[in-house]
Amino acid sequence: MTAHSRDTPAAVAAPDLKLRQNNFDLLRFLFAFVVFLVHTYVLSGAEALSVLSRLLSSEIAVKSFFVVSGFLIFMSYENSRDIKSYFVKRARRIYPAYFAIVIICAVLGSVFSVSTWGDYFSPQVVKYVSANLLFLNFLQPNLPGLFESNSLQAVNGALWTLKIEVMFYLFVPLAVIAFRKLGRMPVLVTLYICSVIYSVVMEGLARKTGSSFYLELQRQLPGQLAFFIAGAAGYYYFQYLAKYAAWLVVAAVAAFALQAGLPWAAIQPAALGVLVVYFACVMPCLGNFGKYGDFSYGIYIIHFPILQTLIAYGWFKESPWAMLVVAGSLVMTVAFLLWHFIEKPFLRKSSHYVAANHG
Repeated sequence: MTAHSRDTPAAVAAPDLKLRQNNFDLLRFLFAFVVFLVHTYVLSGAEALSVLSRLLSSEIAVKSFFVVSGFLIFMSYENSRDIKSYFVKRARRIYPAYFAIVIICAVLGSVFSVSTWGDYFSPQVVKYVSANLLFLNFLQPNLPGLFESNSLQAVNGALWTLKIEVMFYLFVPLAVIAFRKLGRMPVLVTLYICSVIYSVVMEGLARKTGSSFYLELQRQLPGQLAFFIAGAAGYYYFQYLAKYAAWLVVAAVAAFALQAGLPWAAIQPAALGVLVVYFACVMPCLGNFGKYGDFSYGIYIIHFPILQTLIAYGWFKESPWAMLVVAGSLVMTVAFLLWHFIEKPFLRKSSHYVAANHG
């Protein structure tokens, strides 16, 4: 290690990572599909599908998404020409499909709602559209007369994570400034510890008061920040993770196996960060999954309203496994269309997804 490469406030140059071949696209697809599978059981309540929630964890999948974002978004910022370029890239990637889904759900909701058109197109719809377009889904998750017979009436309950992502996008430039003034490692460790403390305090308050309100607060950015930081550490210190990969992976797997006897809130983000970054970047590339496009975002933002619609019509009651296949086919079809007609056209030509189709 040279004098200039030490992690001091005066020398925090971004690592020059060349990750042309990696498994990030595959992992994101798998994480999104796990969320879809678990939500299929949770929303439908079909006991035949309960095995999905026993074998899979949507919570781990979402937290893994945050780890991936921590790695890739810090890398995106460090590789951007300036802060404007960074925010333009983030907006191009996340907002077009998000905007489309919010508007489409609001319009098509009138077709499936039990309310008359006159009652449906009310101030509540305006509030739904405006709140959701600002990533404030919690302010108005429902639409008039829509999914009233379902166990959950929210139109798209999966969108809660998007506001956390957006807040993280805003946070990244501030974090990098702190790196340069105070040193990268001290800032990362401090943020990680603060996030863990926040999460533990919120969980403790939830147990003490019996109120789920504190669990909702725990799920917000301060409580999830440790997972982003774990991904960021994987990016900035990738050379060490790659060098000691075998030991770190064994330790991470052991932590998951023994979690009941460990301070899990403090260990889980780091353990998950090691495993996600290892499978994404250290393991051999399992094919160029990205050449087909990135359908993970589309799967994530569209699966919930599709499931809610099928459930509202009672189609999961008779043949839940058959309907799972139908729902999966619909989700994949819409995700494919979103990618090719909305998401991809808004990407820069330098994006590896665009380049893959011209190379």
